[in-house]
Amino acid sequence: MKSSSILQTTSDPFDSIIFLFGPTGVGKTDLLTNLDPSRFAVVNADSIQVYRHLDIGSAKASKELQSRIEHHLIDIREPNTQFTVADFIEEADTAIRSIASRGKVPIITGGTAFYFKHFLYGLSEAPASDEATRARVQALIDEKGRAWAHAYLCEVDPASGSRIHINDSYRISRALEVWQQSGRPLSSFDLPTTARRGMKPLIIALMREQEELHRRIRERVDQMFREGLEDEIRRLVAMGAQRSWPALVGIGYREFFTALATGEYTRTMVGEEIVRNSRAYAKRQLTFFKSFADAQWFNASQTDAITATIESYVCR
Repeated sequence: MKSSSILQTTSDPFDSIIFLFGPTGVGKTDLLTNLDPSRFAVVNADSIQVYRHLDIGSAKASKELQSRIEHHLIDIREPNTQFTVADFIEEADTAIRSIASRGKVPIITGGTAFYFKHFLYGLSEAPASDEATRARVQALIDEKGRAWAHAYLCEVDPASGSRIHINDSYRISRALEVWQQSGRPLSSFDLPTTARRGMKPLIIALMREQEELHRRIRERVDQMFREGLEDEIRRLVAMGAQRSWPALVGIGYREFFTALATGEYTRTMVGEEIVRNSRAYAKRQLTFFKSFADAQWFNASQTDAITATIESYVCR
C-alpha cells in the first residue's frame, strides 16, 4: 500500500488511528503485507500474541513480516503473567505516541474484540483489578473448574454470565473478581459511551462467507501442525507451563493442556477440537464486532477497496 501522497500528521497522536479487525482466520495478517512500512505501523490487539514463546498457536505475524513493518505489543509478557485490558490500553497508548512521533499511522489489528471496545471507550467504573482477589478467584477456578465458575457467574451476575462464553476464562475470572471485591455484579457498573481523547478511528471490519471462513480455519490449524505446534507445546511443558497460566487459556493451547491433564491426547482429537473452538470463537467475534456502528465492512479479498478507504482517511 504505497502512495506518493504525503502523510498529514497533527500534534495529536490519537487523531489518525485505524482499527483492522475480523474473526480468526479471516486474513488480517495477509493485508499487512500490502502496507508501506514507511507510513504505517502495527499495534497488536491479540490477547495471546502479547506472550513470549507462544508463536505458532497464536498465529503471530512471521519474523519476516515483523522485521519489514514495525510491530508493537508482541512478545511483551511471560506466559505465566496476567495481561489485562487496562494493561492493553496503557501499552497501546504508549505505542501510538511513539508511532505518531515518527509521522506514521498506527493500525491496531487483532481478534480480541473487547480490546478494541475498551481502547476506544475506556474502562467501566468497576474496581481496578486486585492481585490478592484475583489469586483467590483463580484458586477457586483451578479447584472447581471452568464450568463451575461460569455457572456461579450466571448465579451472581446473570447479565455477564449470558454474554461471557464458558471458555472465556479471563472475562469470567474478572467478573467474579469484581463480585468478590464490591459485592456488585460487573454488569451493574456503567460503561463509557463517548470515545476517549475524542478519537475518531477508521474502523475496517473484515468478513468472508461462512463456508470459506470455516475452510480457512481448518487450513490454518493444519498449517500450525506442519509448522511444529506440537514441538512448541513440548517446549512450553519443558519450561514448566501449567494449564492455569493466563497465556494458555487461548485456543490452540488450552486444547493441548486439557488433553495432557486428562491423559487423552491424540493429534487428531486435539486438532479437531482446535478447529471446532476456532469456528465457534469466530462466530462470537463477528457478533461482538457488529456492535461497532461506525465499522466499514469488507470482504477480506477486497484489497483495492480497503486500500482506497485507508488512503482517503490518512490523507484527509
